[in-house]
Amino acid sequence: MKTRNFNRGVVTVAAALMLMACSKEYLEVTPTGQYEEDNYYQNQTQAYSGLISVYDIMKKQAGGFENMVAMLNAGSDDFYAGGGSSTDGAGIQGFSNYQINSNTIPRSFWSDFYQGISRANVLLVKLPAVPMDDALKTRYAAEAKALRAYYYFQLVTMFGEVPFYTTNLTSAEFYTIEKSQTSVVYAQIEQDLTEAIADLPPTVNLATEAGRFSKAAAQALLGKVFLYEGKNAQAVPLFAEVNGTPGQTSQYGNKLLANFSDLWVISNKFNTESILEAQYTNKSSSTWDNWGSGSDEGNSLNQMIGPRGYSKPSGSNAPDYYPGWAFNPVTTDLANAMRNDPRFAATIADLNPLVAAGSASYSPAYQDTGYFLKKFMPNLADRTTEAGTVELNFRQNMYVIRLADTYLMEAEALGGTGARAQALLDAVRSRVNLPSVPVSITAIYNERRMELAGEGHRWLDLVRTGRAATVLASRGFIAGKHEHWPIPLKETENTRITQNPAYN
Repeated sequence: MKTRNFNRGVVTVAAALMLMACSKEYLEVTPTGQYEEDNYYQNQTQAYSGLISVYDIMKKQAGGFENMVAMLNAGSDDFYAGGGSSTDGAGIQGFSNYQINSNTIPRSFWSDFYQGISRANVLLVKLPAVPMDDALKTRYAAEAKALRAYYYFQLVTMFGEVPFYTTNLTSAEFYTIEKSQTSVVYAQIEQDLTEAIADLPPTVNLATEAGRFSKAAAQALLGKVFLYEGKNAQAVPLFAEVNGTPGQTSQYGNKLLANFSDLWVISNKFNTESILEAQYTNKSSSTWDNWGSGSDEGNSLNQMIGPRGYSKPSGSNAPDYYPGWAFNPVTTDLANAMRNDPRFAATIADLNPLVAAGSASYSPAYQDTGYFLKKFMPNLADRTTEAGTVELNFRQNMYVIRLADTYLMEAEALGGTGARAQALLDAVRSRVNLPSVPVSITAIYNERRMELAGEGHRWLDLVRTGRAATVLASRGFIAGKHEHWPIPLKETENTRITQNPAYN
């Protein structure tokens, strides 16, 4: 996430400096850049470089094989793990069939977010002494707090109780720190976001600052945090600030796109529906040598979900998909649920009729259904022409939060009742020419499934609303266990971090 609207040239040094996380491998790394941490942050340029390095972790959304969207999709009822075989990615396969354990959970889902937290901590400590404009310094601190809150939110929703700190650990402290109660972590998330909201600009300049936190993004994230905590009354006014009048342009300039399919036009980055977006590029020259290292900047999800061996004969009018690795095949249950929904064509690529007509072919892979996630399908036209490996350099950005999501979260926080909740639900449906239905919690849950399919929300929605044990029973989901992931084994060895009890 280091390029595009940020100054790419100042990134590398800071990224090398701050590889600290709640993991020994990050606590004892010797910096390889030009500056040591002690003598870095001498000016505004270096502070900006440090800020970008904190943002960099957001590419976890769809970057690398161990990305958030592919993983979360695999654990839901709407997708399988897929891939080449039942052993293609122990972590994603184990989560999909609920056989995951402390040995198979990818460590990066823990360490990457702690790396982001540690980078934010360093920046917040160093900023006060940096000779630079005070207003700019205040903004950088607000962004660092918002990002730290986002990374802690990712950890607490995935793992439950986690080690908590706002000042980086020494090597000795690494071995003695224990997990904190979720209430402690959530309290800091709330504090960071509340302080950030006060100091962030209402909007950002899309020509030079796209991808950075605005007040609107921080409000939306805090509203989501409150919703996850069950603090609906506190979530409602935050969402109302972000959403404005349903269907109209908000005070921050956000508005639902007229055409749902335009959300997935790759060049349509930072559109009016986007509130918080993770950035990717086809210009990072990533290769197999640095894929997943943190220095690669392409969207790996695109390559992962495409059909294996896809091709079409000359003269066929079938889509020009780039062959992928067949992860996250769509379940027939979701395909059937969406069959008559206007969003089907933009959400799901149904290759079954194309194959039957001889218009296209592909090699069916593990758990194949013939249905693929069209929102993020790799296309021939989007292949990079820059240096690097084609498969690793797709450029589609990923929504972290978008307006239709906040509409539905506000309607849910309102209890699924009342005129405003009805208007919010209607706005999402009318955008795709669906008629109004009486608002209810059930109607909102169903709309979230249709509207946000494949974007990594479904599993989290099922867990936080208490429906996972029922909906995912056939997958092997066990209530009281699978609401959280096991802590990676390496994080509990020779430390005081205890494993989540259900995984002992």
